[in-house]
Amino acid sequence: MNVYVTGIGVVSALGIGVAANQDALASGRTGIVSCETRKGPKLKGCLSLSDEVLKSRLGLELSAQVPRTAMLAMLAAEEALGDTVMHTDIRSGFINGTTTGGMDLSEAYFSALYLEEDDSEMVKLLTHDLGTVTQLVNQRLGFTNYVNTLSTACSSAANAIMLGARMIKAGMIDRVLVGGVDALTDFTVDGFGSLMIYDSEHCRPFDEERVGLNLGEGAGFLLIENDKSLAQSQNKVLARCAGWANANDAYHQTGTSPEGNGAALAMIEALKVAQLTPSAIDYLNAHGTATKNNDNSELSAIDRVFEGVDVDFSSTKANTGHTLAAAGGIEAVYGIMSILTGAVFPNLNWKNKMLSSDRKPVLTYTKKEINAVMSNSFGFGGNSTSLIFTKA
Repeated sequence: MNVYVTGIGVVSALGIGVAANQDALASGRTGIVSCETRKGPKLKGCLSLSDEVLKSRLGLELSAQVPRTAMLAMLAAEEALGDTVMHTDIRSGFINGTTTGGMDLSEAYFSALYLEEDDSEMVKLLTHDLGTVTQLVNQRLGFTNYVNTLSTACSSAANAIMLGARMIKAGMIDRVLVGGVDALTDFTVDGFGSLMIYDSEHCRPFDEERVGLNLGEGAGFLLIENDKSLAQSQNKVLARCAGWANANDAYHQTGTSPEGNGAALAMIEALKVAQLTPSAIDYLNAHGTATKNNDNSELSAIDRVFEGVDVDFSSTKANTGHTLAAAGGIEAVYGIMSILTGAVFPNLNWKNKMLSSDRKPVLTYTKKEINAVMSNSFGFGGNSTSLIFTKA
């Protein structure tokens, strides 16, 4: 059974919508800028719209208690859905990956509580849970057959896409909106700072002199359908979700094995599901966080899986920042954009080849025919997921 991608939607520091993100990626623009935090300025991939502006854009009351995470998801999800309407004969679902949930409002409450001794807004804690964000988004979307929330750190959105594709393949559902979202929070910024892997300058994926990541925020969603759903919706097929796999190298809670065992296994199994050889992959959108551990581990895995194959690869996290749970959704959208536009997106800020490998990423916006794209997303605890999309 085919799994068709018929809609894509994205929000990132590069802008709202597929067109804005495509223009920014093609021109080599970064959305990572200096943003104020409670501990001073940090380089982050911030969407340059306040919560108030987002509420206005979404038609929400300014007084509405809606976390920023939910609003970012609403924008991307509605773009992916387009004009698709619910139909009682079509089993439809929504699978959302997130790690921050409504944490931004919870932080506002605790800040007021401890700094101003004001506990009048305890109600903000009611939207803290991850599933509550999914529910708030679905109140606008209206899915009734299946709604789920996944949280597997930085592979969350990729796993949401994989779960939706597997459910369609198994004949359990006809149409699913899949992807993920995360907004920036003090907790995540401070947390990565405590691990000493936050770069004070613009991050440099796959560069020997890389120091660490910059965080970002955003959302990315795909609408995937089977033949029955497609016959009803009459949506245009953008691509096929052809392969997927999840693996774990069980090495360390916040790091991956130097050999990239989990990453390699995920890529190998995804290729098997797609019935493709490594040489068939025209572009690999790498996880590429620019941390010492990830890039070394991932490149080791790429060397193993693509031995003898000069695969074009890059990380777009120097454009968007690392968007955590949303990364797999945003980068799946970018992979499909690569197929649709026939282009490989550049890896920004790269200067020095890593000593551990002879490979180097694609450094310029490169036009070429793209028939198959692999997208990698690797989370804490070794949770590794690879997705493959092919031309329709």
